[in-house]
Amino acid sequence: MSKPKVASDWMAGCAGCHMSLLDMDERIVKIAELVDLRSTPITDLKHPDETGVDVGILEGGINNTSNEEVAKMMRKRCKILVALGDCAVFGGVPAMRNFFTIEETLRRAYVETESTDAEGKIPDDPELARPTRVRAVHEVVPVDIFVPGCPPDADTIFYVLSELAQGRKPVLKDDKLHWH
Repeated sequence: MSKPKVASDWMAGCAGCHMSLLDMDERIVKIAELVDLRSTPITDLKHPDETGVDVGILEGGINNTSNEEVAKMMRKRCKILVALGDCAVFGGVPAMRNFFTIEETLRRAYVETESTDAEGKIPDDPELARPTRVRAVHEVVPVDIFVPGCPPDADTIFYVLSELAQGRKPVLKDDKLHWH
């Protein structure tokens, strides 16, 4: 039996979930023995295999059209989709932006900040992703497994990946749900 293929990506968030994944320390070797780690933000491969993967993991909320494309591609190319961390599960800290209009947030970020020069302007180029309301992953594509936490701890991520690698759906309760 071949090892299940796993791909991950991050969107609107701080990358803390991938850092927590790396916090597994030597257990990451065990995960590498159980799965074929494909595309991730921490590898050279940046997109899930066109032929598909068994498990797709998304970290971060969806806050622009590029994030929407990432989520849709991952969903299309994976059998099981995992929303990893509070930003992916709930929208997290990035969703605080939803209390303001997109125009207000862009103006603050590019024109009004203390570090902006006198000619600060909001970027307007068709090559740039268009900002949207911040959403959890499940608001854009169906999600199979939700792993909350900010970030989820390394033990929980190890458990989830180990269970998925062995063909089991992880059950997150009791000591597997930690809030930091």
